[in-house]
Amino acid sequence: MEAFWISLGVIFLAELGDKSQLMAMTFATRFKTWPVLAGITIATTAVHLVSVAVGGLIGDALPTTAISIAAGVAFLGFALWTLRGDELTEEESRKAQRTARNAVIAVTVAFFLAELGDKTMLATITLATQHGWFGTWIGSTVGMVAADALAIVVGRLLGKHLPEKAIRYGAAAAFAIFGAVLLLEPLF
Repeated sequence: MEAFWISLGVIFLAELGDKSQLMAMTFATRFKTWPVLAGITIATTAVHLVSVAVGGLIGDALPTTAISIAAGVAFLGFALWTLRGDELTEEESRKAQRTARNAVIAVTVAFFLAELGDKTMLATITLATQHGWFGTWIGSTVGMVAADALAIVVGRLLGKHLPEKAIRYGAAAAFAIFGAVLLLEPLF
């Protein structure tokens, strides 16, 4: 239980203000809450399982540069994909709003790539080297999902008060910024 509570607290605090929270907020303005939360939970569960395995086996020997570049390119793709949404017909737009599966896939892939090599992954690896893997895995996953759920609530509130075009351009800009940051991160 100690590993659970320590990991939950550390990861929740590390996640506050992180790019993942901004992504959660962005996705929440475009998709329904439950598919976004499901995608975050799936990605976080997988990434943090990898993290505790790495923490238990090899410590901090991750090729974060290659991961960061791949994630950056993916986020630039998400930015273009978001902008392309302007061309949807009304019927396609309504169908996209109702289709939870596509949102879950998009959110899962985006979060999985964003979290590889991120500070919360590295923190989870570090915690796993010092505490039990299972408690660290569950605690870090719950902490991150809780922090991102908070961002989803904020994103949903913003989505109700902003015009759709502003949301679409804002989301595309956010994804482009995430992509640029991830591509530039290995240089600094």
